[in-house]
Amino acid sequence: MYHVGYTIQSMWKLLRRHGRSAQVPLRRAIERDDEAIRMWKAEVWGQVKGPRRTWAPTFAARTRQARS
Repeated sequence: MYHVGYTIQSMWKLLRRHGRSAQVPLRRAIERDDEAIRMWKAEVWGQVKGPRRTWAPTFAARTRQARS
């Protein structure tokens, strides 16, 4: 809106100056269903995340040869 940019460090200084801090909940939500979360992680997250890549040699980006 005002076209002003802040770095992460300056944002923290600004928040502290105004008496704010990181917003962390004090307790878990009452509606939280740990069993449903556990099931979702077991069934869905593996499909979403996908398999880990195995080690394989990589190639550097192609560059032009220097002119003499």
